[in-house]
Amino acid sequence: MPRSDGDAVARFADGSRYRIEIPSCEGPRVFEAVIEEAGAHGVRVDRVSQGSGVMMLTDAEILRMAALGAEHRIEVNLFLGPRGGWDIGAQAAFTASAAGSARGEDAVRACLAEARRAVDLGIRSLLVSDIGVLAELGKRKAAGELPAGLALKTSVLMPLANGPTAAVYEQLGATTLNTATDLTVAQLAEVRARTPAPLDVYVEVPDDQGGFVRHYDVPEIVRTAAPVHLKFGVRNAPNIYPCGRHLEGLAVDLGRERVRRAALVLRLLAERAPDLVRRPAPAATAP
Repeated sequence: MPRSDGDAVARFADGSRYRIEIPSCEGPRVFEAVIEEAGAHGVRVDRVSQGSGVMMLTDAEILRMAALGAEHRIEVNLFLGPRGGWDIGAQAAFTASAAGSARGEDAVRACLAEARRAVDLGIRSLLVSDIGVLAELGKRKAAGELPAGLALKTSVLMPLANGPTAAVYEQLGATTLNTATDLTVAQLAEVRARTPAPLDVYVEVPDDQGGFVRHYDVPEIVRTAAPVHLKFGVRNAPNIYPCGRHLEGLAVDLGRERVRRAALVLRLLAERAPDLVRRPAPAATAP
């Protein structure tokens, strides 16, 4: 859980104001490339998240990602199940807000099955894009059917543009909250005032979520939204979901570029806000 210390700044449990998240880490090869690139640039990656979903990974791939996460002390976050944007329904083709929905009870059950499969294979962080699925997972955690330490991360596909919505998601079981990509720093402060949960904030946004490049906002985002995961999409890059071997080379290149983007932002943070850049040593075990 986040904590506050004597300077009244909310932080992660280890004392960090911010963590680095590399999204679209679509399998073990991409994860390995991210780790290698992070070493080359001196970037400490704290979380990788995946967008194609548990159903697009083999058991061996999930086990390998869990092992890499444990070895390198990186949280591995996997997307859950069927979603409206890939389903046979037409609404998502016209309304982007429907793209992450679980259409019907069968889709909800499928998402819950995906969660159980991922947990059984060692994953302790799941990415959720449907409010009903979030509520069901929250109930199962409370009942002891899922690990108490399981992280439930809301997706950017679940609109979160204000503090009351953040509070509702947290009440339903969310432990880390992806905000809308276009919130001002002042609006992020409003969300922070309503919840102690970590916020996940894109500082470079994929084109299909707005394409914003907010590198120079990062010092104030850290000051305002801490504890915050700084997320690095890449503008002017194709959507690769669902990924597979046919797109693996591109996914690897994008993973490496996301780390390079993180290095650029960390340099800027050190230049413009040196009081914020320092972080404690990583914990002895994976988050």
